[in-house]
Amino acid sequence: MSETPENPRSQAYRRLSLAEKHDKFHNRYSRRTLFRVGAVGGAALAAGGVLLPGTAAASPGPTVLLNSDKTAGSALRPFGRHIAFGADPSQQVVVSWQVPAVVTAPFIRIGTVPGDFSPPIAAEVRALTSQMSWQHPVEEVPPNSPKSITQYYLHARIDRLLPDTTYYYVVGHQGHDPAGRLGEMASFRTAPAPGGDGTFTFTAFGDQGVGYNAVATSSLIAGLDPAFHLAMGDLSYALEGEGGHPEEDQYDARLWDSFFVQNEPVTAGIPWMMALGNHEMEGWYSEDGYGGVRARFTMPDNAWNGSTCIYSWRYQNVGMISLDGNDVCYNSPSNLGYTKGKQLKWLGRTLAAFRVDPTIDFIVVYCHQCTYSTCHSNGAELGAQTDWAPLFDRYQVDLVLNGHNHIYERTDPIRGGKAGKKVPSRGTTDPVKDGTTYITAGGGGGSVSEFPAPDTYLGHETSNDSPVPMKYSEKDGHSLTKKVTWSRVRFRGYSLVAVDVIAGTGTTPPKMDVRAISADGTLVDQIIVQRT
Repeated sequence: MSETPENPRSQAYRRLSLAEKHDKFHNRYSRRTLFRVGAVGGAALAAGGVLLPGTAAASPGPTVLLNSDKTAGSALRPFGRHIAFGADPSQQVVVSWQVPAVVTAPFIRIGTVPGDFSPPIAAEVRALTSQMSWQHPVEEVPPNSPKSITQYYLHARIDRLLPDTTYYYVVGHQGHDPAGRLGEMASFRTAPAPGGDGTFTFTAFGDQGVGYNAVATSSLIAGLDPAFHLAMGDLSYALEGEGGHPEEDQYDARLWDSFFVQNEPVTAGIPWMMALGNHEMEGWYSEDGYGGVRARFTMPDNAWNGSTCIYSWRYQNVGMISLDGNDVCYNSPSNLGYTKGKQLKWLGRTLAAFRVDPTIDFIVVYCHQCTYSTCHSNGAELGAQTDWAPLFDRYQVDLVLNGHNHIYERTDPIRGGKAGKKVPSRGTTDPVKDGTTYITAGGGGGSVSEFPAPDTYLGHETSNDSPVPMKYSEKDGHSLTKKVTWSRVRFRGYSLVAVDVIAGTGTTPPKMDVRAISADGTLVDQIIVQRT
């Protein structure tokens, strides 16, 4: 959620780029050792019969990140397991977790039979140090606490897995090998081979945070048991404020620990594919503010060398694209234009390649900021309408998902900024004829926002033919409103989106059954997306 600082001096500060703010902050603390983001360790290896033929040998195991072990490895337990797919989810998975202190030789062991695991596979260690002097802890800090905290994130990349196969795994380190403890075992399933047209489900929401509402939406994911989940930015709210203002934003790094523990029952087995939100612009760590994200997560990041959470991948017949909305955001402009046009050019090339691929039926784009929304909390993003929407129109993107506004809203299909036709709940839209459907799913758990018009959703429809004001920010920061007619469904409440991709038959093409489900399991919206 965006919050403009009220301090008048901050208005000039806001106009600085995040790289400039990072330098300003870093110079202020130049006499201190602020950060350490380390990476040691290497590639993954598993036993014969588990991986596809031709797997390369693993690189040497990781060295000890620090030379002084204060705690025996047997007393330390991994926590916060979360997994993600690589660009080819039929063969590539990354398993990530945390340890509370330095450990020696962290590893993962995997297998296709519970308890029958491979030899240890080396994990990569990424250590993230945060000074207490620039944090605002949620809980009171004892007087004898250390002046900094270090979080140890571990990542094991596993390649050349067998498609459409369930794998079981445990994670450990020297002094703690849980291979014989099935209670510490988790599992994941790889995707079928690319191009398959089988039926599968994925879920999506943004703006989850930490708390009982977040637990409810996470539990809803577990009940739906999707193939994967899209986490569309503003994940933990460890950072409060607008984001991208290291001298003003309030931050508690350890809320990330709570976020990972809260979701571990789901994230240990269901891949979460993340996009960046404004609350992930943590300007203390790096010039672009994403040093913390790079320590905690491993996404495909295949847009270009050095891109963060900008990537494409596919699951069977669906092409997926993750974008960084901060790059086009007039509403929270700290990273506005930071890719210098690279993201836009890459987006055009990727959409073109997806659309000419005969094995891809649908294209789904996900990001944080709203291209189109009538919620006035953060409004709609004019930068996305200007830069991205023409490409979505040109390549007939089927569905755009985002968070940012803490509500659920679905547009009628849009092309050229205008609604193609009215699509009520339980209606059908054809992106080829009608345009792209945009859904804001920001009800993941981090509070609920307001609409300037009444809610209208399945079973609670209200009169919805009058224009609704859309709020947006211009590039200079001024806010304006414009009347629009494409806001078809609005729901204030905690919820997620579930998409059932259904295979075609000899007489019917494939389709996507798109549903919005409230935290208590109530269906609040449903449409069919089916291309001619």
